[in-house]
Amino acid sequence: MRIRFWGTRGSIPVALTSVDIRDKLALALLEASGRRFDSYEEAHDFASSELDFSVTNTFGGHTPCVEIEADSEEYFVCDMGSGARPFGVHVLAKQARRPATVNVFMSHVHWDHIMGFPFFGPAYVPNTKIRIHGCHDVLEQAFRLQQAAPCFPVDFSQLAANIEFVKLEPDKPNLVSGLTVIPHLQLHSGDSYGYRFEKDGKSVVYSTDSEHKLENRAEAEGFAAFFKEADVVIFDAMYALAEAISVKADWGHSSNIVGVELCQMARAKHLVLFHHEPANDDATLESLLKEARRFEELTRSDHALKVSASYDGLELDV
Repeated sequence: MRIRFWGTRGSIPVALTSVDIRDKLALALLEASGRRFDSYEEAHDFASSELDFSVTNTFGGHTPCVEIEADSEEYFVCDMGSGARPFGVHVLAKQARRPATVNVFMSHVHWDHIMGFPFFGPAYVPNTKIRIHGCHDVLEQAFRLQQAAPCFPVDFSQLAANIEFVKLEPDKPNLVSGLTVIPHLQLHSGDSYGYRFEKDGKSVVYSTDSEHKLENRAEAEGFAAFFKEADVVIFDAMYALAEAISVKADWGHSSNIVGVELCQMARAKHLVLFHHEPANDDATLESLLKEARRFEELTRSDHALKVSASYDGLELDV
């Protein structure tokens, strides 16, 4: 399987400003002070090897949309945040005018997770099949409502694709075009659901918009079982631990440190921090990643956990 991250922020899309770009350039020039580069390649090597990710790159600003490629002619994607627009461009380019079949798995229907669907190009292509899977009774209502007047100029009924809504049952395995999919209830306002995807001995867990209270041992053990030995766990790490247990307790999101603890309990292989706080800049997100990696090192037993932070455009092979 291959994972492509088209949107990794939470709550609302954000973009780099001119001030952000100027600051990155100033920091890069400061780090390069006294150096001479005779070619683009030399400058590129310096930026890639000696500068922090937060200086030379960005974690991006689209809201959740994560593709899981599973050796199938069909597409599999989690959530339809604003990242659904570039994901749709990718699908249309790959299909080369051939109609696609897209399987969507919805964690929940808050706006940041559905707002990209009206801009999802394949939805406007005749003979395209879109199956929207989820556990919420209001799934179809939410998608139709956001395109109803006066909120959007194109009504849901005007979309050209064949769109089907598929109700799933929590903790029940479903075989979807060769991919085993298991939804699991999570603590979030209005409920959200994580998904475990399995195929050919590989497993990927998508768990966003979920608050974890580790003092509840049964709850923690339940999620450790859901994450058990997963190759990749995509995890809601919107807050630092101090925020998650104080001023933002009961806001429905988790932290980088809790992600490490749960994945250690589960003996998962790779934790990917996700659903980044829109108020956090690239430097802050990089510091949260370093903090999680350091915590993993300090608490490691006989099992090493790889820790990464997702960004728009990241691809992982499983």
